Amino acid sequence: MTSRSADSNLFDDEFTPPPAAPWDDAFDHKPSPDPQVQAAEPVEAPQAEEPFADFPAAERDEDLGQWTAEADADWAFDAPPAEAAESAWDDDFDPYDSANPVGDLIADVEQVMAAPVELAPPAKAAIHAFYLLPRTGGLIEAATADRRLNGLAADVRIGGLAAALEHYAVHPPPPLILVESSEAPARLLSMVEELRRLCGSAVKLIVLGEANDIGLFRQLKRAGADDYLPSIAEEAALADAIADLRLDRALAKAGRQIAFIGARGGVGASTLAHNFAYVLAERLQSDALLADFDLAFGTAGLDFDKDPLKSVADALSSPDKLDADTLDQMLVKCSERLSLFGAPARLDQDYEIAADAFSAVLDKVKTAASTIVLDMPTAWSAWKRQALIGADEVVLVATPDLTALRNAKNLLDLLRQSRPRAMQPRLVLNQVGVPGRPEIPVKDFCEALGVKASLVLPFEPRLFGDAANHSRMVSQIAPDSKAARGIEQLAWTLSRREPPPAQKPAFLASLLKRR
Repeated sequence: MTSRSADSNLFDDEFTPPPAAPWDDAFDHKPSPDPQVQAAEPVEAPQAEEPFADFPAAERDEDLGQWTAEADADWAFDAPPAEAAESAWDDDFDPYDSANPVGDLIADVEQVMAAPVELAPPAKAAIHAFYLLPRTGGLIEAATADRRLNGLAADVRIGGLAAALEHYAVHPPPPLILVESSEAPARLLSMVEELRRLCGSAVKLIVLGEANDIGLFRQLKRAGADDYLPSIAEEAALADAIADLRLDRALAKAGRQIAFIGARGGVGASTLAHNFAYVLAERLQSDALLADFDLAFGTAGLDFDKDPLKSVADALSSPDKLDADTLDQMLVKCSERLSLFGAPARLDQDYEIAADAFSAVLDKVKTAASTIVLDMPTAWSAWKRQALIGADEVVLVATPDLTALRNAKNLLDLLRQSRPRAMQPRLVLNQVGVPGRPEIPVKDFCEALGVKASLVLPFEPRLFGDAANHSRMVSQIAPDSKAARGIEQLAWTLSRREPPPAQKPAFLASLLKRR
């Protein structure tokens, strides 16, 4: 705080209420209580000492209740109304009254700071987990982060089954409990029975233990456990066990998301995605949904000869209005088991998609079929990154050239870092063996990326060109081709199902063939 000299004006401070202006005889101020001062004649200050001589005069604006400047060389202002003057200069004058805007601000802040703060109650966890081994703790955290359980809060603690018994002796249980135990079977059964008694029959209970014993599993079921898994179980198995208990029917119904993305434009990622979806539906007899998210240049409608009235863009423009009935109206049936959620494929508008809008639409779409095939555009965006990270499987399609190699490595590095416990992306090398084109050998390409190719497809322009021009799939026009067989094998692999055994030719047919 700076010091003032003795001869400085004491009323220069804007926070100090001014006394009766001694240079203004017309100002009607409250008389001083001192009779001698009251009787004294007002002293007119010299013009040179007037502190506001260089300022324009002001007058009161009756409409606004404020002081407004006017261009007048003489300093004079009208006195405020009598009531205002009386209240402003009484003995109980408060420098922070309503006439002072800074005082109002301070008073408002003091009032807000003094008011009690109401905090929203924390969200209740739908899953409690008590683990013993650090590896099991990481496994549980990864499993409860599965997309099918998205939105279900999980509370993971150390302590195992003993800590769970101690906790639920005084606290209410959540809908599902996971406990790990290293106790001997007899002791384990007794503790599970006690936990079931504490939590009631409505709570789902999953037990993790050391033994991989079907007999112990049956005994635990009789003791009150809903499921039993060995502690060495994989993340996917634990997530499946939680989802099978159907804590939320909508989440449990969510289908697996398989995203197809090209390392660059023109590698055939969309064509493979469409053929893959068709094989899932027709050859594997699985209900599938193909979502074309290449809004400007999507080709799914062309490949299946469909022209949907409503598209993905309509859903993204109003994600809050998308419900099961509206989504059903937007889907187009390509076959009995395959539905298409098509792209508008028009350039008369700009498609700027917010990541939140995409997530909201995808949450609705993923409950419409057991498998959701996502045809992703090449252009990079926030919602595309989010979709790839959240997908169950990512199929990266590339051609054996340097540009595709660089882009594929960048995508793989991102997904490996963002999905450390998820299934690693599958690599498909397409258009291998283009005549006259220098190519990176398949072995060198895969070694540079640190992955093995799940599928290598030769360059067959005639086959794929005929299929595209006739709006048909490769397996429809050439079911025995290498491309058709390779796509079907990829579908069996990604669906986690074993292909049927190859049928041996009948004995009579083999004899006839020999002749």
